[in-house]
Amino acid sequence: MRGTMMEYPLTLQQLLFRNQRLFGNKQVISRTADGIHRYSYGEYGERVARLANALRRLDVGAGDRVATLAWNTYRHLELYYAVPCMGAVLHTVNIRLSPEQIAYIINDAGDSVLAIDRELLPLLDAVRPQLTTVKRVIVMGGNEGGHDYEELLAEASPEFAWPEIDERDAAGICYSSGTTGSPKGVVYSHRAVYLHSMGLATVDSLALSEGDRVLPVVPMFHVNAWGLPHASVGLGAELIMPGPAPTPKDILELIQDEAATVAAGVPTVWLAALDVARGGGYDLSSLREMVCGGSAAPQSLIEAWEKEIGVPFLHAWGMTETAPVATVCRVKTSLQDVDDDEMYAIKAKQGLPVLGVDLSIVDDAGQELPWDGTTSGEIVVRGPWVTAGYFHDDAPDRFIDGWFRTGDVATIDANGYVRIVDRTKDLVKSGGEWISSVELENAIMGLPAVAEAAVIAVPNARWGERPLALVVRRPGADLTEEEVLEHLRGRVARFAVPDTVEFVDEIPKTGVGKFDKKKLRQVYAQTPGPAMSAPRGEKG
Repeated sequence: MRGTMMEYPLTLQQLLFRNQRLFGNKQVISRTADGIHRYSYGEYGERVARLANALRRLDVGAGDRVATLAWNTYRHLELYYAVPCMGAVLHTVNIRLSPEQIAYIINDAGDSVLAIDRELLPLLDAVRPQLTTVKRVIVMGGNEGGHDYEELLAEASPEFAWPEIDERDAAGICYSSGTTGSPKGVVYSHRAVYLHSMGLATVDSLALSEGDRVLPVVPMFHVNAWGLPHASVGLGAELIMPGPAPTPKDILELIQDEAATVAAGVPTVWLAALDVARGGGYDLSSLREMVCGGSAAPQSLIEAWEKEIGVPFLHAWGMTETAPVATVCRVKTSLQDVDDDEMYAIKAKQGLPVLGVDLSIVDDAGQELPWDGTTSGEIVVRGPWVTAGYFHDDAPDRFIDGWFRTGDVATIDANGYVRIVDRTKDLVKSGGEWISSVELENAIMGLPAVAEAAVIAVPNARWGERPLALVVRRPGADLTEEEVLEHLRGRVARFAVPDTVEFVDEIPKTGVGKFDKKKLRQVYAQTPGPAMSAPRGEKG
């Protein structure tokens, strides 16, 4: 017996149409080089239709890929809906990748049109000679080197005949950061993005609603800004776009001045903002949630924001292949009465699987491991917004019996809470024992004098590998190698305490704000012993 329910296409068109019918008076606020730009969702919808007409005049058709090199702005938000709703595919390109990687993914995706912020034209100059598929360039904020975005919209009709779209058609494509090889494309269907948006609205996830004012600090070129723009438009939540290269001061001012209720970013963003917030002078009381993902946030960071600043901190986890939100760390009602230490130990975990996501951990042979909070294994995941293969690459080695192998190593406790231990490639294997670089980093960053810390494996003749800690001191702080090592003793296993701590001025980041351990390994892991000294950092 089959159900008799309607076949209702789960497409981004439905989210856009709902926004226009119900929330035309709500606002989109953008920080720009010229100040704060504001307009209503009603005006937004008209410009989306104009943009779709303009793209059609540029011969963009169903299935064509439109790339963006852009910051979080209202124009980028217009592309977020105009492109997929007209049947084309939006490809948000990470502006922080190398020119070679940018050219590679644009060519691999087969992008025919590129929309770029005027401020990023020097980046286009660096990659343009390598582009083989781009036929037209649209410049947002000017007309140098391409079509002027505003002129295209001014000449276009505010009415567009939206085509029928199959919910399984591609809506967007994002590429992984390529930390272990060439970046790989993940193609998101309309259905996946729609359901992910609904997932963000559930109370045990991000609990987004029309009453929110959402500040996505996470870039729109990074996994669709974690789905926040799509969900916010569909739900009618107001959006606050931080614009080009926002500083911690810019972010805190936007939270204060625009009364943001939800702000989302990676740990490095909230670490930097914490230092500024500690200086006082900012009213952040409007925030009901500071969302953090992208990499594991140190427990010390969570405690500082909640205890010192008074901002609720929400840990989440996901990846490009999970579109991206897969877990969110809400504390179960049955655990609300635990003591302070245990409460923050829970909040430091990546949380429970979001409704719609199945998740477990397995060993190297693919056998499921116990949820006991101590046994670690690779996370495998499945769900309606989890990839079934890469663009141009089915990658069968990344799948097992219908589950996607994430490459993240974690434990899961009896309550279902996921705790990321490490990436498989970042674990340190010393004398047959596995050492978690994440555990060491979080412990080191618990020191008040530490701004950032990264741990990598370096070759060792006796043990195979040993952990090396790279530490950035806070400005004006006095911290020695022995103080770091003493802090770790008793907090981690004896064999996990690094042999060496090197103090550096900065730790390189990837295009999405994570520690670039691939680059660190290239610099530090080539030669063990004394050769790792002075030019790369001062010994404490």
